[in-house]
Amino acid sequence: MPLPRTRGTALRQRLADLRGPAVPPKALDARALAALAANPGCERRALLDGAGVDKAKLAGALGSPSGFGMSQFAFMRGNAFEARVKADGGAELLRLVHEKLDPGAEPPAAGVVPDLSAVGPEGRAARTALALREATAAAAWTLLDHPMLALDVAGSPAFLEPDAVVVHPDGGWTVVEIKSFPMLDGSADPAKVGAAARQSAVYVLALEQVAAHLDPVPEVRHRVLLVCPKDFSNLPTASAVDVRKQRAVTRRQLARLTRVEDIAAALPEGTCFSPDLPAADLTAAVESVPATYAPECLSACELAFHCRDHSRAEGAVTSLGRSLRAELGGLTTVGDVLAAAHGETGDPDDPAVAALRRAARLRAEALGAQAARAEALALPLDREGAAVCR
Repeated sequence: MPLPRTRGTALRQRLADLRGPAVPPKALDARALAALAANPGCERRALLDGAGVDKAKLAGALGSPSGFGMSQFAFMRGNAFEARVKADGGAELLRLVHEKLDPGAEPPAAGVVPDLSAVGPEGRAARTALALREATAAAAWTLLDHPMLALDVAGSPAFLEPDAVVVHPDGGWTVVEIKSFPMLDGSADPAKVGAAARQSAVYVLALEQVAAHLDPVPEVRHRVLLVCPKDFSNLPTASAVDVRKQRAVTRRQLARLTRVEDIAAALPEGTCFSPDLPAADLTAAVESVPATYAPECLSACELAFHCRDHSRAEGAVTSLGRSLRAELGGLTTVGDVLAAAHGETGDPDDPAVAALRRAARLRAEALGAQAARAEALALPLDREGAAVCR
């Protein structure tokens, strides 16, 4: 008689069924987690990321291919720069950490670079935790090259791989993020730095989970080291970035995510997101999971074009932006907004409805005054009564 499946085993099997037979899971990285935390109300992304569905392939199968991806040249340039930063046992990287984050410590003469190889992500995460424990006890400069960290996300483990983690002589841990965009005169593109900070904040949260199992608990530093090429060269330079704000926001948003098993339990029996399915069946499966689209998704999610088309077709005001959606209160569609503005529906005491009707009156008055002026000057009018200047 077979043993009953545990809750964790049942969930893994359910997620495998959602991906499709023989479809391997796609790893959930820190960039995806940062984007997921920025839109915690989107159950569609939470489920697809939690199940390891490749959203880029899914978007292509739906007929709305994603524009995501890095050119081969940029990929090779980034790898070459990272290799230079970590050359000679990470001597230059440790020097930058000492200079920018811990100048009072003893300068790193020869850092320790432990072997983190193991079988599978679970094995690598366990080996990383052991290496962190040993490095903290050794009280010496230690460089962990591409460690593996685990973070619980909506009831499903996500395995994350930062560029590097440095253990200081005092036992503190620092996340290192290596990027290929330039740092000109000591500063980089604020948008790119912000994205790197949000990504690093996810690593800090994962490190804090590892640190919580040690006694005494080591300090996970809230300032991370961002390493970039200096000016237009291939020489590395660095800047300390405080990620306390991003860490707090990410922790709060991840805590708000609906658990993956709860979303999966509400799906129709037989739901599958395999790209090999017919387009009609795949569209029905995707639409069975609620989504929360906003224009910001275009820069963060592979399914953004598909969700945007459906959001526009439904007339959802979220397609016009989250700030506007917040201002409109209970008016969730463009049709509701127009009807409320024209006095056809809506509570007059609702501030949003009152503001819309006042705006409609002001617009009508402005168009009326323009029409009267055009009539006096014998100018033609367009369909809405506005003067057409020749």
